[in-house]
Order: sequence, then structure tokens, then C-alpha cells
Amino acid sequence: MITKLDSQFAELPVVTTDGVFVARYSAGGLSGLDFPSIRNNSKNSAVATPANVRRWHRLTSKAVNKILGGQIPTELPPMDLSCGTEFQLSVWKSLLKIKPGRTQSYGEIAKSIGKPKALRAVGGACGANPIPLLMPCHRVLAANRKIGGFSGGLGWKEKLLLLEGVSVIG
Repeated sequence: MITKLDSQFAELPVVTTDGVFVARYSAGGLSGLDFPSIRNNSKNSAVATPANVRRWHRLTSKAVNKILGGQIPTELPPMDLSCGTEFQLSVWKSLLKIKPGRTQSYGEIAKSIGKPKALRAVGGACGANPIPLLMPCHRVLAANRKIGGFSGGLGWKEKLLLLEGVSVIG
């Protein structure tokens, strides 16, 4: 399942024991990573891809499979986050600072980016995260440690947190 979006974009499968993720690449790197439950993964058309997309895809596949195996990836593909607003980018960058096995609340992230009252906006930015598995918005919980929402579904969020040794309140 390789689908050509246009001459500058590619979409490739990331096969795991938990299902088929779909990685999207632009000229700048990985631009999206969809969980298996989000979309129909039955497309099956082949296109030639540039060498850099193949390399990025190998890195993406390794990282996804390491994460789902409870390991920390040693290398991530470049990520094209040009779809985000300045605010979203600040939230997404803060997500990358949350270590595996740790969590932060929406309020803690809002404070860390200098917008202490922007809790809901932080939640919106997490929901708009185009690469939720590699930019770990699953590590963001409500202040009461309840699981909250997740673009990949609450089952995925709970699974990812449990893989990292984090127990949550449903």
C-alpha cells in the first residue's frame, strides 16, 4: 500500500503487530502518522519514491515498532510540522521534552510555553498533532491524572502509557 498524493508527497504503510499505521511524507520529512483505527488501510497502488522518503520510512518503521515493543527509539525521522500554527508548534515542541514514563498535565504544558491560561488550546494543539505516536501527546493527562482524549483513541493512549509504565485513571 503505497499511495502517491502528488509529485512531492508519499504515503507508506508501517506494519506492526498492532495493525498498519500510515506514514505521510512531504519534501521536509515525516508530515503525518495515522493510527490503524483512523483510516481505511486497504489502498494498494505502488509508486516510486525518492531515496530520502525510503530512508525516512525505515526510520519511521523502526521507531514505531520500538515504541510498540516498549522500547525508546534511538533515532527519529525528520518531521515536517509546517501544518502547525506558531502556538501548536510551541506545544508540539514541548511534547518532545516529556520523557517516556513521565506525564504532564495540559496546565503544565500551558505554563511551560508561557500561556498559563491556555489549557484548552493546549488540548486542541494535542488533538491537531499530525504525528501523535512520535510527538507523544499520549503523555499529556488532565490535572486529576485522568486519561482525557487522544486522536488515536483512548485504547491507544492507555496502551502507550502502560508500555511506558504509567498507570492512569480512566
